[in-house]
Amino acid sequence: MKDTFDVLLVGGGGREHAIATALKRSRRLGRLICAPGNAGIASLCECYPVSATDIEGQVALAKEQKVDLVFVAPDDPLVLGLCDRLRAEGIAAFGPSAAAAQIEGSKVFSKDLMKKYSIPTASYEVFDSADSARAYLKEKNEYPIVLKAEGLALGKGVLIPESEEEAMAALSELMEEKKFGDAGNRIVIEEFLTGPEVSVLAFCDGVDYVTMPAAQDHKRAFEGNLGPNTGGMGAFCRTPNYTAEIEEVCHREIFAPTVAAMRAEGCPFTGVLYFGLMLTPRGPRVIEYNARFGDPETQAVLPLLESDFLEILLAVNEGKLKEADVRFSDKAAFCLVIASGGYPGKVEKGFEITGLAEAEQAGATVYHAGTALSDSKVVTSGGRVLGVVTVRDTLAECRDASYAAASHVHFDKMRMRTDLLKDY
Repeated sequence: MKDTFDVLLVGGGGREHAIATALKRSRRLGRLICAPGNAGIASLCECYPVSATDIEGQVALAKEQKVDLVFVAPDDPLVLGLCDRLRAEGIAAFGPSAAAAQIEGSKVFSKDLMKKYSIPTASYEVFDSADSARAYLKEKNEYPIVLKAEGLALGKGVLIPESEEEAMAALSELMEEKKFGDAGNRIVIEEFLTGPEVSVLAFCDGVDYVTMPAAQDHKRAFEGNLGPNTGGMGAFCRTPNYTAEIEEVCHREIFAPTVAAMRAEGCPFTGVLYFGLMLTPRGPRVIEYNARFGDPETQAVLPLLESDFLEILLAVNEGKLKEADVRFSDKAAFCLVIASGGYPGKVEKGFEITGLAEAEQAGATVYHAGTALSDSKVVTSGGRVLGVVTVRDTLAECRDASYAAASHVHFDKMRMRTDLLKDY
C-alpha cells in the first residue's frame, strides 16, 4: 500500500476549508490541491479555477495532476455523477454514486425510501402541479406546514408557512415563480414536526457506518430565531439534546435501517451520510438526508476528530470502515457564521476583510466560506463569508471565545447573530 496519497478536494466553501484543514493533519497526505477553493483554502494548498459542477473539467484536472483520490464535497457534483465519472476513469473518489446521492438530490426518493422501509419521518404528499397542491392545502388547512422543493436548492428550498395566505405565497414561489429553478418542479408538502433539531454525520462504506458526534445548527437569519431559513448562521457540537437513550433509538430505527435500505435498493451508500433529525415528543424523526458533510456542521465536528482523517477516507473506499480508527474528542466546538448584509437574499460582494490574523491570535480557527483574493487582499465573495470556530471544554466557553475572536473581524455590511448558544 502507498505511504502517502495526493488528494484533489472539490469545492470552495467553509465546509471544504474545514475538510482541507483536517486532511493537512494526516500523516498519509502527500500533496493536496483544491478546485475551485477560496482565499482561506489557498493558504493551505494550490487552488485551480475549475467549478465544482464542471464534471469534465474536474475529471481532466484529476488526470492532469495524477491524484490518487478525489474528495467530492458539495451536493451538486455528487448528484451530477462526478464520482461515477472519476471511477470510470480509474480514479478513486470519496463520495456516493449519483444513484446513491438521490437520497439528497430527490426529496421524493428519500421520502419514499423511508415509507418503504418504515424509517420514522413526517407524513407527506408529493405534488407536480401548483393547482393540486393548492387544493390539498385548502383541504388540509393545518398550519404551520412544511413545503420542500423536490431538488437541490442550496439548503434554502424549505419553507414553513404559518397561515393559508403564507402557504399560497410559498407555493407560488416554489412552483410558479421558480425561485429555486427546476428544483421546484415537484414539491413535497409534509407535516410540521416540533422538537430540537440535530444533525448526525456518519461515515459509510456501503455496509457499515460509524457516526460522528451530534451537532446542531442555527438556521434562522435573524436574532431570536426569526426570519428566513438560511444554510446556517452557526453550528455547535456536542449537543446535550442528543442523549445516549436517543442515540440508541436512532441507531436501531434510523441509521442502520437507512444504510441497509440503500443497499437493498441497489445503490449502497459510500461516503458521508447526513441525518437531519427532529427529536419530537414521539421520538426521533428524519427531516432530511444529505449525501455529504453538512455546512456549517462540518466546521464544528471535524475540529474534534482525533484520529487520522485520510486513513478513515481510505478505509471507507476499501470497504474496511469496521477496521478503521475513528475517534473524536469529548470537548465542545462552536462555529459562529459571519455573513454579508442581505444574506440569505441578494448580497454585495468584494469588500475587504480585516482582522483575520487577530481573530486567530485570539484562539479561534477562521474557516473561509465566501472569500476570494483580490490584489493580494481577502475580500467577500458570497453570503456566508466566514466561520469563527473555537474548541473548549464547554459550549459556554466556546460561545464566549468565538464572539471575542469575531470582534476583531470587519468588512462593510457584515452581520452575525449575537444570540447564538444563549441557553448554554
